[in-house]
Amino acid sequence: MAQKQIKVTLVRSTIGTKQAHRDTVRGLGLRRVNSSKVLIDTPEVRGMINKVDYLVAVSDA
Repeated sequence: MAQKQIKVTLVRSTIGTKQAHRDTVRGLGLRRVNSSKVLIDTPEVRGMINKVDYLVAVSDA
């Protein structure tokens, strides 16, 4: 059975945010505004998304 995937898009700039939040965005594989990445929906990824939820948008892939 295939694992569920989600699409994460950076919708706000990381300028002016905490270093830990910038590192989390990079850890998700996002580089610049409007960049997207399809990731496997795991608790670890969800935790990273929750940490920077004000910077990213999530949708089903």
